Amino acid sequence: MTRSASSLSRRAALGLDFGTESVRALLVSLEGEELGEGASAYRHGQIVDRLPGSEERLPRDFALQHPTDWIESATLAVRQALTNAGLSGDAVVGIGVDFTSCTMLPARADGTPLCLDARFAAEKYAWPKLWKHHGAKEQTDRINQIARERSERFLDRYGGVIGLEWFFPKILETLEHAEQVYEAADVWIEAGDWFVWQLTGSSPDNIPRSTCQAGYKGMWSADDGYPSREFLAAVDPRLENIVAEKLPGRLSPPGRCVGGLAAHFAQQMGLREGTPVSAAIIDAHAAVPGVGAAEAGTLVMVMGTSNCYMLNAAVERSVPGIAGIVKDGILPGFYGYEAGQAAVGDAFDWVRRLTGQSDFDALTAEAQAIPPGSDGVLCIDWFNGCRTPYMDGRLTGQFSGLTLSHGPAHLYRATMEASAYGFRWIVELLREHDVPVTRFITSGGLPHHNPLVVQIYADVLGEAIDIHPSKQGPAFGAAILGALASGEQAGFASAEDAVRTMTGRETGIRTVHPNPEATARYQPLYQNYRQEAERLHLSQNSDLNS
Repeated sequence: MTRSASSLSRRAALGLDFGTESVRALLVSLEGEELGEGASAYRHGQIVDRLPGSEERLPRDFALQHPTDWIESATLAVRQALTNAGLSGDAVVGIGVDFTSCTMLPARADGTPLCLDARFAAEKYAWPKLWKHHGAKEQTDRINQIARERSERFLDRYGGVIGLEWFFPKILETLEHAEQVYEAADVWIEAGDWFVWQLTGSSPDNIPRSTCQAGYKGMWSADDGYPSREFLAAVDPRLENIVAEKLPGRLSPPGRCVGGLAAHFAQQMGLREGTPVSAAIIDAHAAVPGVGAAEAGTLVMVMGTSNCYMLNAAVERSVPGIAGIVKDGILPGFYGYEAGQAAVGDAFDWVRRLTGQSDFDALTAEAQAIPPGSDGVLCIDWFNGCRTPYMDGRLTGQFSGLTLSHGPAHLYRATMEASAYGFRWIVELLREHDVPVTRFITSGGLPHHNPLVVQIYADVLGEAIDIHPSKQGPAFGAAILGALASGEQAGFASAEDAVRTMTGRETGIRTVHPNPEATARYQPLYQNYRQEAERLHLSQNSDLNS
C-alpha cells in the first residue's frame, strides 16, 4: 500500500502510558509527529498508608492502586490530548496501551475488580498490587527454592531467579494470607491486560493477555506456556489448577489487534467505536520502539522512578540475574532482554527529603561540584531491594565513609554514582555472557530533568550515551503499537517498518560523552563498589538464613 504524506498526516495513533502516579495520552501522526498529549494524575495515587475509607494502616511493604483511577484518568487524558491536537476521535486509527508491571489484580468474570465488591472493599489483598509491592518475600523464596530443586527450565530465562515483584509470588501471597480472596477471584490478571479487556469488552473466556507481560512477569513462554501443574502443586497444592481455572484468555503479542473499542468507552473518551486496540505492553518495554531502536545491540535505558533496561538481541544466552529473556517479547524477530534497578529516581528523592532539601536544582549544582567518588562516601543503592544482578527485594542499601565534613550533596552524588555502578555491572554481565551491547540510548523524564546523572553514567561506563529528545518514549512506543494494531488503516508492512517510519523524523538526539579523566578515576571506585556490594549481599543472605 502506498502512503502519501497528506493521507498520513490526517490520521493518528493513540498511545496510553500508565505510570506509577498518572496516565499519559499521546497522539502521534503516522509520520511520527507528536500532535497532542494529555496527562491525568490518579486520584488515589499510590495506596501505601491506608485503604480508601479505612483507618487500618497497611503493612510497610504494601503498594496498591485503585482501579477506577485508571479508567477516570485515561478518559481525562485522552480528551485532553484530542483537544490539544485539534483532532476528532475519528482520526485515531488505533490504540496502544503500556502499563507498569507487574501490577495485577483479582477480578470477577465480568471484569469487576474484587476490591470494588462491597464484601471485599476492606480486605487489602483484594486490591490491585502495584509493581513495587514487596509483600511476597517468603512466597518468592519458596517458588525459587522449589524451582531449583526441580531444575525447572524456566529459570534459565530469568537468570536463575524469579523476582519478588512478579505475578505468581503475589498470587501466592494472597492465597496464604486471604484464601477467601483467592477463591472469590474468577480471574487473576495484569492491570495492563485488565484495562485492554475493559476497552474491548471481550468475553471472559477471550480475555486478551499480553505475551510481553506474561513472558517477563508470569513465567510464560511460547514453547512451554505457564509453569506446569506439577510445579505449581509442589509450591502449594491449591495452585495446581490455577492456569485452567483462573487465568482464562488468549495470549497475543504487542502490536496485534485484540478487539475494537467498546461503545461506552468510545463515548466517554471521544473516540470512534470499534477503533482497533493492541495487546498491552510493559511500560518500559514500549520505550524500545518509542526511541526507534529497531535493531539488535541497542540498550534502551528508561530512567525514572526505577530504571529498566531493554535490549534486543539475535541470540539467546543465559545471563545471571537478568529479569527476563523472551522471544519476540519486545519486537518480533528478536530475543528481548530485560534488566533493571529497583530504586533510582525514588532513591534520589528519598535522599532529598531525608536531608531536608527543597530545591533539587540547588542540590544537583552542589553535587556537580564534588569530584568523582563523593569525597569518600560510598553508597550501595538497594533501598528498594535489588533487581539485577541478585533479583532480591529483601536486600537493603547502605552508606559508608561518612564524616562530619560531608553534607546532603555528598549523599546525593554518592547515590547517583551507585546507580551508575549498578548499571555498569549489568552491562558487563551481558557482555561477559556473549550478548552484544553496541549502543546506549536513554528515555524518560529523569535524563531531561537531571543531566548530571547521565554524565555520571557515561563517565562510569566509559562510553557515550544518547539522550532521546522525546520525554514520552513509552507513550510514543504505545502509539506505534496502536498503529500496528490498525493493520491496513496505517499500512505498515511490519513492526520494523512502523518503528522506522514513525521515529524517522526525530531530531535533536543529544550525545553525552564520557570525560576521560573522570572515567579513569571511577575505575577503582567501581571495583570497590562491586566488592562492597558482593560482601553486603553475602552478609545479608547469611543473616536471613540464620
